[in-house]
Amino acid sequence: MAQATINRFRHLIRTLNYIVSTHAAEELEHDELTILDLENIVLTGQIIARQRDPQTREVKCVIAGITRDGAAAQVVAKVGASGRLVVITIYVT
Repeated sequence: MAQATINRFRHLIRTLNYIVSTHAAEELEHDELTILDLENIVLTGQIIARQRDPQTREVKCVIAGITRDGAAAQVVAKVGASGRLVVITIYVT
């Protein structure tokens, strides 16, 4: 199941079917990362955790990967109601 999920996330990244939350955009800037770093993390990464929101029951995934310059980083994302990947946050680990 995790492999199918990461494959879906990668497909959504490759086809540019994703949106970046305001919070994630702020974190990109704060950590001096680019949108290409975000894409690389998802394209090279693996799902290391799943989290379920207790109120909405939505599942989001923590993806650990690397930036374009090789730094370890993580992305938290989910597939939204529109079918697009929603990037919730991103951070260097």
